[in-house]
Amino acid sequence: MNRSFYSFLGLAAKAGKIKTGEETVLKEIRSQSVHLVIMAGDASPNTQKKFKDKSSYYQVPLFIAGNRDVLGHAIGKNSRVIIGVTDKGFAKKLISMLDH
Repeated sequence: MNRSFYSFLGLAAKAGKIKTGEETVLKEIRSQSVHLVIMAGDASPNTQKKFKDKSSYYQVPLFIAGNRDVLGHAIGKNSRVIIGVTDKGFAKKLISMLDH
């Protein structure tokens, strides 16, 4: 994973365009107000299954990136397992960065 991805994720956080926390992000997926879900590679198997299933059902792209400490650090917080991106533009750019 490249540093520019995490820098851009931090920018999205500063702009207030992300949500974190399992329950919050699940609620956002259900209301279809997130355009991308980023999950830490060290999330529990149960958490991974739950978010893969929900994201698939609601057709929200889900990527696994880094670990909980890396994700938390990128957004200037403590460790984070799940991040939802609420802005279409930020989500699109992050997805394009993940695809390379």
